[in-house]
Amino acid sequence: MIVNINGAPHEVADGMTVAQAVRTLTAATTGVAVALNDEVVIRSAWETTALSDSDRVEVLTAVQGG
Repeated sequence: MIVNINGAPHEVADGMTVAQAVRTLTAATTGVAVALNDEVVIRSAWETTALSDSDRVEVLTAVQGG
């Protein structure tokens, strides 16, 4: 199936979860937020939230600067 992750199409396995999608983009375990089809997904739901064809996933990571 095809899902859009951060605006780019990705072919992923059926049943891929939000947590798996996040791990394809970053190894960070903190400072990460996810929206699925414009709705925030709380971290405790990442492992159980399955993606569907044509879903839009936005993975945001916190960046420090000065």
